[in-house]
Amino acid sequence: MATMFNTAPDASPSGTPTVIMDGDQANFMTDVIDASREIPVMVDFWATWCGPCKTLTPALERVVRAQNGRVRLVKIDVDKNRELVSQLARMGLPMQSVPTVVAFWQGQIADTFSGALPESELKRFVEALLKLAGSSAPGEDLIAEGKALLEAGQPEQAAQYFSAALQETQDKPEAWGGLARALLALGDEQQALQVLDQAPAGLAQHAEITGARAALALAEEGRKAQAAMAGLQARLAANPDDHAARYELATALNAAGARAEAAEALLEIIRRDRAWNDDAARLQLLKFFEAWGMDDPATMAARRRLSTLLFS
Repeated sequence: MATMFNTAPDASPSGTPTVIMDGDQANFMTDVIDASREIPVMVDFWATWCGPCKTLTPALERVVRAQNGRVRLVKIDVDKNRELVSQLARMGLPMQSVPTVVAFWQGQIADTFSGALPESELKRFVEALLKLAGSSAPGEDLIAEGKALLEAGQPEQAAQYFSAALQETQDKPEAWGGLARALLALGDEQQALQVLDQAPAGLAQHAEITGARAALALAEEGRKAQAAMAGLQARLAANPDDHAARYELATALNAAGARAEAAEALLEIIRRDRAWNDDAARLQLLKFFEAWGMDDPATMAARRRLSTLLFS
């Protein structure tokens, strides 16, 4: 993510971190991304004309102060930092409205919400963030092991760990999403969909759940495209500017597990014709990011390259 901002990627806060502070584009990398490697950071995107912001921000400040330095709050006025907001939105981060709060941990997005939540819900949001940072939430070790097994290509064993985590607690979206992804890897798409449908309604919009649903949708698209892969490659050999063929090929490559190659196909479309088909290549790439997960190496590598293309 360092290529997104015009600040040094190795900058880090010195001394005792400020608990509540105003932020801007110039210091976003230091105050948010780098700082989140040491302490969870919540970013409150607000505006002076926003009525709900006047309720949310003071409540956030009270909740943060009650944590005695265990979490930081950075407040960013969207009207004074339009370029930053635009960059974040184009990178696929949730910036559709204000107030929006995005939590960062270890340089990555941990959670987010929009609107003025009651203070009781803000407390639960912060508590969940702190549990994530401390790896102390119920089932956390089981989920971590499940993710490791899934990444190692052992979906059957991964499914067992995610299921065990869900037996301890059903409020962890990582367990629901992980189990669905494991079942998808085993080829049981119907069961994977049933798992996601059984997840608590309050978790439906969590990135782990929406990402797993996106992966299911891409798998279906990919099966159709894979059948035509040889023909797509022939079309591109005959005409490298056949963006429709390259777009379909990217979907097929993703379904085959070739994430880097799938991303490269879409990036090539953006490189050749950024506005093709109403920005379809960039939007599909963002869909890939959601399905792969924001901390997936393929996502991070492709996001850096996308940033270079969009902001160069």
